[in-house]
Amino acid sequence: MQKNKTVILFLIKFFGSYAILFLLYTFYLNKNQGSVGMYSCAPITELVAKQSNYLINLAGYTSKIQQSTTEMSIHLIINQKSVAKVIEGCNAISIIILFIAFIIAFSGKLKPTLLFIIAGSLLIYFINIVRISAIAIALYEYPEYERMLHDFIFPLMIYGTTFLLWIVWVTKFLKLK
Repeated sequence: MQKNKTVILFLIKFFGSYAILFLLYTFYLNKNQGSVGMYSCAPITELVAKQSNYLINLAGYTSKIQQSTTEMSIHLIINQKSVAKVIEGCNAISIIILFIAFIIAFSGKLKPTLLFIIAGSLLIYFINIVRISAIAIALYEYPEYERMLHDFIFPLMIYGTTFLLWIVWVTKFLKLK
């Protein structure tokens, strides 16, 4: 019976925290992005695009970003060629929400849990900026590999990082009985 109680508590904590964070994020998106009259992405998506653009320029490419006028996206342009679109799903917030829900479901003491959530979320966010920058450069240099790069290689970076953080949390920081 104790084993079932542990699983049920995990599921309640996971789905409860996920639902709360998802609803808060949905509320944020509804308040901060729009398509009435003119498209505008949420500030977090715009920030991700700006930071990715900065990294691309730092890598020696001439790039800029531009809000799309026909859809909810921000174009990443390298040497006058639009190579990628940054959309809401590219800002890593949904993955960070999933990461946080898992850590909360396997939470330990408050301070280490909060510190790991903050550090892990920042790492996922940073890896995502690197991922977007790298995919934009790769798409500019090797457009023939677009599908493989976008659908396989670069998702592996963000999901792999998240999975490794979960493994680190459970094996190194969480003190399960």
